[in-house]
Amino acid sequence: MTELPGIDPKMIANNIEPAFATHPGSILKDEIEYRGITQHKLAQQMGLPYSALNEILNGHRPLTEKTALLFEAVLGIEAEPLLALQMEYNLRKMRKDKTFMERLSKLRKVAAVL
Repeated sequence: MTELPGIDPKMIANNIEPAFATHPGSILKDEIEYRGITQHKLAQQMGLPYSALNEILNGHRPLTEKTALLFEAVLGIEAEPLLALQMEYNLRKMRKDKTFMERLSKLRKVAAVL
């Protein structure tokens, strides 16, 4: 990202960040609803417990490499972009964790001295 003097990088059109990160489950949930597939049927096809699938689709459980590949096989949605969404979601969630960010700040100060 190129920084311009006096301009907030978040205000440049190509650097706009969404207000919140999107969990890949919300996209998958919309897709299966659009296709008219029930969660019970999808869970059965994927060989997952219904509760695990439901937690992924509702953003309460992370998408793993295994589940991303299962979605790819069943729905034809590539695993890599789904995993990239999950990674972005995880990172943005951690950056909003004040306790963790304070810990990182302390570590950076220690590392700067080394």
